[in-house]
Amino acid sequence: MMAYETKRTTVYLSPALHRALRVKALETDQSMSELIQEAIRLSLAEDAIDFAAYDERRDEPSVAYKDVVKNLRRDGKI
Repeated sequence: MMAYETKRTTVYLSPALHRALRVKALETDQSMSELIQEAIRLSLAEDAIDFAAYDERRDEPSVAYKDVVKNLRRDGKI
């Protein structure tokens, strides 16, 4: 069992995902809970990276897609 406090929750998975998770747990000698927690941690870490990138670029001017296409056409790129 994990060394830190945990909360119990119910997660509904399709039969195929449940089977894949169960097999991976057996092959990696991890519990299904550990694998799910790691997947959630990775997803949240990815969100944190995205938010940081957004914050870094927040002050950059935005360019409308329409203008990008017009410029590409004007420059003979499309």
